[in-house]
Amino acid sequence: GFFDHMLGSFAKHGFFDLDVSAKGDLYVDAHHTVEDTGIVLGQAIKEAAGDKKGIKRFGECMLPMDEALVLCALDLSGRPYLKYSLGLTVPKVGDFDTEMVHEFFYAVSYSAGMNLHIKMLDGVNNHHIIEAAFKAFAKALDRALEYDERIAGVLSTKGSL
Repeated sequence: GFFDHMLGSFAKHGFFDLDVSAKGDLYVDAHHTVEDTGIVLGQAIKEAAGDKKGIKRFGECMLPMDEALVLCALDLSGRPYLKYSLGLTVPKVGDFDTEMVHEFFYAVSYSAGMNLHIKMLDGVNNHHIIEAAFKAFAKALDRALEYDERIAGVLSTKGSL
């Protein structure tokens, strides 16, 4: 469904090798499945970042998709925070509850220990806005995880994250 499409877009545009298999109580709704997927993805991101030595730590992307324009900025600081402002105007895209987008990003940010900002700058079509958010998140995360040989240790004036 739609959530599978978003995860596929995330993997493709972030250059991530992602294989998700989840079973949940979808007969109730998608909340637990989407939230648990976000938790597990956040844990995988945290594990992939490791000790964070040599990575850029910060990532950002402003991504257009047709009329939609979404900004994503993140910091792999170890301090979880989500600032989410997509302004979605419909309760569902297909069979997918649009409020699950917030739940997913909240779960990812808190389990990864990342400061995550996602903001719609323009847009009308909720499918386009959500997809732009997932793609912008993917590209911002790819940039934050990028290794830079100029960085000795972790990118912090405190010497630790």
